This record gives sequence, C-alpha cells and structure tokens, in this order.
Amino acid sequence: MDIRRLIGVPSAWRTVIEGLGGVIGSLDGGVEVVAGVAAGGIPHSAAVAYEAGLPSCFVRKEAKGHSRGRAVEGADVRGRRVVLVEDVVTTGGSSLEAAGALREAGGEVTMCLSVAGYGFDETFTAFGEAGVELSLLVPFMDLLTAASRREEASLRALEEARRWWRDPHHWAPGA
Repeated sequence: MDIRRLIGVPSAWRTVIEGLGGVIGSLDGGVEVVAGVAAGGIPHSAAVAYEAGLPSCFVRKEAKGHSRGRAVEGADVRGRRVVLVEDVVTTGGSSLEAAGALREAGGEVTMCLSVAGYGFDETFTAFGEAGVELSLLVPFMDLLTAASRREEASLRALEEARRWWRDPHHWAPGA
C-alpha cells in the first residue's frame, strides 16, 4: 500500500482527512494534540489537526543529534491527550516507538489512528500490550474488497494478495 501518493489526489485525501477527523472527534475524553509519525504520518496528522483547530507535532524515528536534540517536534505534549496518526501500520513497531517517545515527552497516548493497515492479529496484540488502541481507517481486506469491484482489477492479483495476508510469514509468490 502506497499511501504517500494520496496527498497528490486532493479529492481522495480530503475524504481521508474527514474520516480521520471523524474518528478523532468521536473519542471520549477528547484529543488535545495530534501527532504524526515521521515521515508518512506527518501530512495526515497536520491536515487533521489544522481542520480540527488542534495543535500538531511529529515524532522522528530518533532524536536529532544537534539543535535541541528532540524526537518530538512541534506542539508541547506534556500532560496532554495525544492521538498518534500513521499512514500505514504493518507490525506497529515504528508506531509504538513513536508512542513511547511521546510518553517520554510527557504525553498521554492511548490511540494510534492509521489511514490504512494490514490488521494482523499480532499487530493488535502488540498495541494492546502497550496500552495503545489501534484504529485502522481502511483495513487491507476492505481495500481488496473495493479493488475487486473495479473492472481493471486482476482477479489473480487480488487472490494472491489475499493468500499473502492469510500467511505473510510463509508466503511465496505463485506458490
């Protein structure tokens, strides 16, 4: 899934931003800061925060070695409820590292909201163990269902993608 191309199609991106904003707006307890995971989550988190009138920040993979040496840049998260935004979640490793950096900076992170994700059981388990709810705006299987309705979609490619999703660790092309 190449979600980074989404920002090049404004009408589609607006739909996604509205969807993310709807989820954020429905959260109990509210959200005080919207954070994006570098680099893919940044445009989505910034757009959602702007639309919602909320402060925004982003989380680097690691703190800069110069300047202020921070991993979290932008809005101050200390003592604030933060929702983390990603473009795609696969295993959750980078998202959970970002949640850890936000927590180290004093933020309260209880949700990661991703534009898309594969929805693997072990991913949801990892998020649960970290105390972070994972919400996928568009799960991979929903994308495949939508793709199957398009005339130009290859049935063979769709079935191969479904086969991969059922067992990604042991999948081999055409096997």
